[in-house]
Amino acid sequence: MRSCPIIIVSGLPRSGTSLMMQMLEAGGLAALTDGIRRSDASNPKGYYELEAVKQTRENAAWLDQAGGKCVKMISMLLYDLPPTRKYKIVFMARAMEEVLASQAAMMEKLAGDPFASFGRKLRQQKVDGAVDKGPTDAEMRRYYEIHLQKLEKWLKEQGNIEVKYCEHKLVLERPEQQAREIQQFLGVDLDIAKMAAAVDSSLYRQRRQEE
Repeated sequence: MRSCPIIIVSGLPRSGTSLMMQMLEAGGLAALTDGIRRSDASNPKGYYELEAVKQTRENAAWLDQAGGKCVKMISMLLYDLPPTRKYKIVFMARAMEEVLASQAAMMEKLAGDPFASFGRKLRQQKVDGAVDKGPTDAEMRRYYEIHLQKLEKWLKEQGNIEVKYCEHKLVLERPEQQAREIQQFLGVDLDIAKMAAAVDSSLYRQRRQEE
């Protein structure tokens, strides 16, 4: 097993993974991306994605380029990571209501974008002549909750993986404190002030209503 851990930023879709990538990059850690998915209204500062990550199960060669860098990986794909390497995962945790609201807002924007073929396909699927709008929020919530429970258990069982859970809300409200904790977890030299300055609270657009 190779000794240098690979740094991965993960979480559910729309949980703040791009924000964390921005922070790490601002702090001095190179981001492994390909620039294929461009920034848009949903992620004006970029998505920080690497297409090869989606094919990790079939071809994990991209890991050879990941040393000393950070890479974004959706939580559903973490199971595909080869057990022959070590990983440090910064996992973004966000209130489920905000995740679902953010996903819905992004789909609405994609549906109105003539170039967003993915969004159009989602809106145009039909079942027995009727438009299939996809799973309900309740169904998605249940799916995500089960996924996160199983994933957390699995991660604890992996001797080659360390995980730091970061609450999206705290990252936005206490960026310097969170940046310091992340630096300590990763064990690398990062510029805490620049990491904190990379946080733009104006982009926190799907806030859960406090009780």
